[in-house]
Amino acid sequence: MPPRGRRTESLSKDAIVAAATEILDADGEDALTFRALAARLETGAGAIYWHVANKDELLTAAAADAIDRTLTGVDGIADPREALRAIALRVFDTVDDHPWVATHLARGLGQPGMIAVLDAVGQRVEELGVPTDRLFDTATAVLSYILGGAGQNAANARRHAQDAQAGSRAEALGQESQRWAGLDVDRYPFVRAMADSLRDHDDREQFLAGVELMLDGIGAQKR
Repeated sequence: MPPRGRRTESLSKDAIVAAATEILDADGEDALTFRALAARLETGAGAIYWHVANKDELLTAAAADAIDRTLTGVDGIADPREALRAIALRVFDTVDDHPWVATHLARGLGQPGMIAVLDAVGQRVEELGVPTDRLFDTATAVLSYILGGAGQNAANARRHAQDAQAGSRAEALGQESQRWAGLDVDRYPFVRAMADSLRDHDDREQFLAGVELMLDGIGAQKR
């Protein structure tokens, strides 16, 4: 790590994280370098190293900041079911806007952003009356669904944006729908029957339907 220089009072960690987020949103993780960050902030790399030791620490801070903003106000939702819906949809939208967040959180449960989402989910699961011996499994299952669904949606959007041959989302779904419709009806009866649903579905509504299924399952545990 480069030596820490004299602290620049006008440069804060919040400003560094905000600039890093702009680079990540525009060009992805590969574009985030301390040189690029210093150029955007019009400062020297040493001033940045005063606040952040390395790129991994910077990514962790940026992801945690995004999640903290995502969860702001959730504590004010009294109904735990409504709170879980809000958490899920907010994370979905955050990852849609910042795909790199899902990539970074997927590195493990030790990530501050991951811990924040798990704690928010776990509190509501507990409030819904899930037995103590099922709390961990239930909360982590909900967490996995939220991050998995949000991450997959972001990955699909990124692929369509980067791959000219993939076409738009509507075009890709239309092509896949045609393939499903042409499948052997005896071997793949369900998938073939769902061809129109695939073409016309809304990703966010599909994600929320899964959240509702999980909520119903949690209610069944309580009963």
